[in-house]
Amino acid sequence: MRLIPRETKFFRMFRDVSQNLTEGASLLHDILKNPQDLPVRINRLQEIEHRGDDMTHDIIRMLNQTFITPFDREDIHALTSSLDDVLDYVNSAATRMKLYRITTPPPAAADLAELIVKQSEELSKAVSLLEEEHQKVLDHCVVVNQLENEADRVSRQAIAELFEYEKDPIQLIKIKELYEVLETATDKAEDAANVLEAVVLKSA
Repeated sequence: MRLIPRETKFFRMFRDVSQNLTEGASLLHDILKNPQDLPVRINRLQEIEHRGDDMTHDIIRMLNQTFITPFDREDIHALTSSLDDVLDYVNSAATRMKLYRITTPPPAAADLAELIVKQSEELSKAVSLLEEEHQKVLDHCVVVNQLENEADRVSRQAIAELFEYEKDPIQLIKIKELYEVLETATDKAEDAANVLEAVVLKSA
């Protein structure tokens, strides 16, 4: 029994953040698969991103007010930031569609978004197990990293085909940037998995 209990609300807060991320990633995937009612759906995604920002601020505020934390303060901050970064890039992809008036995104964009959804689901599962099932956390982190490797492959192939077949240079620039934002989101998800791995290994 601990004389000074550790604050366990962080685990619940991280679960909420990861579930919100999954909701945002799923909406982006739906938008890219079926780009109808874009203004309304993109605004909805921005609301999810703003909610994620509020959750992030709540965790940082809790961190500053808590004496005993469930794991290292720098890891709590890093995990919070990396999960927030994924959602930021998910939102940025939708914003690019709105700003650049991309009304018919290529199928590869939806493929990349689907990988982000899968990564988000794996991160959510990992976070939900963080309090107890450390080995299973690592298993989900491995899957996140594998999905990032697949995203690299999809992104490279999509950009190569874009340069081969797209004749409009302005359209090429727009779609290339969309691909890059999506691929960066998968990188940020891998960063979050790396933080989770570090937390588990430190506690082993």
